[in-house]
Amino acid sequence: MNEIAPPPGAPQPAADAVVARVEFVSERRAFFRLLARGALLQLLTFGFYRFWLITDIRRHLWTHTRADGDSFEYTGRATELLIGFLIAMAILAPIYVVYFLAGVEAERLQAFLSIPLFLLLYVFGHFAIYRSRRYRLTRTIWRGVRFWMDGSGWAYALRVLAWSPLVLLTAGLAYPWRAAALERYKMRHTHYGDLKGDFVGRGGDLFRRIWWLILIAFAGALAIGLTVVVSIFTDDPEDVFSPGVVAGIGLVIVASMLALPVLLPIYRAIEWRWWAEGARLGEARLTCDLSKGALLKLYFKAIFAAIGVTLAFALVAFLFGGAVLQLGTGMGMPDPGAIAAGRMPAIGVVSIAGIVLLYLGFILALNATTQLYLQHDYWRDVATSLSLVGLQGMRAAAQSGEAANAIGEGLADGLDVAGF
Repeated sequence: MNEIAPPPGAPQPAADAVVARVEFVSERRAFFRLLARGALLQLLTFGFYRFWLITDIRRHLWTHTRADGDSFEYTGRATELLIGFLIAMAILAPIYVVYFLAGVEAERLQAFLSIPLFLLLYVFGHFAIYRSRRYRLTRTIWRGVRFWMDGSGWAYALRVLAWSPLVLLTAGLAYPWRAAALERYKMRHTHYGDLKGDFVGRGGDLFRRIWWLILIAFAGALAIGLTVVVSIFTDDPEDVFSPGVVAGIGLVIVASMLALPVLLPIYRAIEWRWWAEGARLGEARLTCDLSKGALLKLYFKAIFAAIGVTLAFALVAFLFGGAVLQLGTGMGMPDPGAIAAGRMPAIGVVSIAGIVLLYLGFILALNATTQLYLQHDYWRDVATSLSLVGLQGMRAAAQSGEAANAIGEGLADGLDVAGF
């Protein structure tokens, strides 16, 4: 058992409360090898292997995370994710087909259906987020006891929909209270064996920590909104605003875009600490000493790594293009009649195949590189910032709950809203 004192400034536990620091014992090299192998197999299977890669990544992260001396277990299977994705596609495909056919018939009908489609997918997306979280929890075991979740994905999605107009009308100021209400619903339907979860965090606490971020986001959104409106109704922005105002709007937009890589990790760190302080499982609770600088450093590492991968593949593409050009010059110009007849010269086939492989390789290499920082290292920094207080109740938890299916996970994947 790894019992320690809580972080400085954290609420002091009761004298008889058991406190244990969360540990993460993974090696980056092992995780990178997993990503590299997965990227190669995805390339060979045209992306089909990704369900097995996701499962391997989760199993690696869960297994190398320890609390009170014992590791977590991930029992999900790749075939579950594949079947869930296929079922989700069977549900989503008719929606997209109807929208496409509406566009073929009439642009007005397509425009009319755009808002209902957006609302449907918005609600559907949050339903999927809830159900995918439920799936991952029921595949997580610690000390032989399963985490699980009940509640309704539709009830959660409708709560999101009900809060959204208020957040929009208040220019984002109501967001912290929305976040608190949604976390309460999720945590009050979260269980560890026979222990019931709860969330005691308050929206006001989060607002006091992020109000300045909301104001910055509002300024950027307002500047972008003004730009869009003006571009719709006039060709020249100076017909509506003075040159100084136009320059100011442009400056705000540029500043917002440059600030995003800095503000996003700062917000995530604040949100993590707020969530950890409010989460409960029976009598057990969390403390968190995650710093803003830790996540900020990871985001910048991921950005510079992505730039490095992009430059490397740009160089390879340049060299490949030069080699193809030189080879094509040596073989002579292709016969236009052969091309018109649909007979592609060998050099054309090689060029197209090379471009496709380079593109796929670039996407997979970029994804694997950023995953090293934004999954492995992110998980490490968040996990090791946590301490569990009041573990005696979790030690006595009895098995309860049932495993959930992976349809929600498949929907989240199909709608590109899957978390981790």
